Amino acid sequence: MPPSTPPSPPRNGMTRIPEITRLAGILPAAVMLCVIWAEYGGGRIAAILAGIFALAAVAVFSLDARFSRLAFVLIGIELTVWAMLSHDGWQAGLAAAIASGSLIVALFTALSAIRSAAVSSQEILETGRFLARQPPGLRYVALTVGGHLFGLILLYGSIALLGSLATDSAAREPDPEIRRHRTRRMLVAIQRGFAATLTWSPLGFSMVISTSLVPGADWSLVALPCLVSAGLLMFGGWALDTAFKPRLSQPAPPRPPETGRWLIHLRPLLILLSAVIAGVVALRLLTGVEVIGAVMSLVPAVAIAWIFIQRLPSGAGSLRYTGTRIAGFVTRELPGYRGEILLLFMAAFIGSLGSFLLVPLMADLGLDLSAVPPMLILVALIWIIPLTGQLGMNPILSVSLLVPLLPPPEAMGVSPAVVVGAITGGWALSGVTSPFTASVLLAGSLGQVPPRHAGLVWNGPYAGVMGLVLSLWVLLLAQIL
Repeated sequence: MPPSTPPSPPRNGMTRIPEITRLAGILPAAVMLCVIWAEYGGGRIAAILAGIFALAAVAVFSLDARFSRLAFVLIGIELTVWAMLSHDGWQAGLAAAIASGSLIVALFTALSAIRSAAVSSQEILETGRFLARQPPGLRYVALTVGGHLFGLILLYGSIALLGSLATDSAAREPDPEIRRHRTRRMLVAIQRGFAATLTWSPLGFSMVISTSLVPGADWSLVALPCLVSAGLLMFGGWALDTAFKPRLSQPAPPRPPETGRWLIHLRPLLILLSAVIAGVVALRLLTGVEVIGAVMSLVPAVAIAWIFIQRLPSGAGSLRYTGTRIAGFVTRELPGYRGEILLLFMAAFIGSLGSFLLVPLMADLGLDLSAVPPMLILVALIWIIPLTGQLGMNPILSVSLLVPLLPPPEAMGVSPAVVVGAITGGWALSGVTSPFTASVLLAGSLGQVPPRHAGLVWNGPYAGVMGLVLSLWVLLLAQIL
């Protein structure tokens, strides 16, 4: 099944991109604009155009894709043929699958825009360096909080950014034993901080997919209980790291505390986050648009404004510089992410169309999940998603495939927030354990260990403990709400 891989670095002229692929970077941008239009009342025309542009992007990006990625395009084609031959209403299922894939491509494009703006910000880079330089007593907490805050904006790009700064800092340690332990603990802290964002962030794929699949779910209603899940994951990681510190053959020399006030160093990131979240809430209240529509329309605008502001201190030419950066993003950076766009679209497409085919098949076989105790379903969601991640299933695919098979929350007698909490909790655990996810692949690469080692050895015990904690939290939440 489609793995989630770390983004290929934008090719910025160092690796030649075929001209047709460079021009095809316009297609994901067009998908984003059409999905935004649809969210603001564009209706059927906007949705059709988004689907056309998304399918065109998949077709062009498949031209030079590796076979391991083309295999999922072939699976999608096979499912489409199966639907056409076995269902009279196959058009509706196919349209829903294309719409699901288009939504993911649009969100990925929007978030890539702000990630592009962030990596050229000296203030953001200095914030990362400040966190990585903290002494042992504060380092884990600093990097967990930093991984969380950076992850809200950069997604798994936060691991690439903070992780590289952390490993550079650890590389200066002359003792190889201390250096090895320090590198592992720093990367694990960043990973777990990022994973906690998957439980509640309105910008994350986990929340977008969950709230779109669970009837009655809305981010404003699920954010608070899901924030508790994030707090549990972050606190649990710190507690386990503190309780099981590695024993060194000789004590590490003391390090002086990092100078500088936390609020000053974190201010650029906090201002950015405040602008994005406040803007999303304001758009939601003023226009009534769904949270995903507010996110996709606001985030690229913030990215453009941020790029413009970065140029201001150097004097004139801000408009020309901003225009050049936008053109470079569309013609170089987006084509550089072509493999990721292909996989993300196919994960959503296969999951949606697969569930469309499985629902009537289960009915024909007499399988009725409404007979399963609701509490068992909730707990199972927390464990099934990371377990399927070990088999290579992207959480987008596994959630899109499984959730439509479940009884609606009303039928189970629970709040939609409880179901979303279970899904996003399992998604977060998959994000730190699956050797096929971007976060684990990046951590393994930076730590110079195999992805399965970074996932199961570094985070397996953590996932087991936090799986139990989240299971108890979801059961308690089911009684509260």
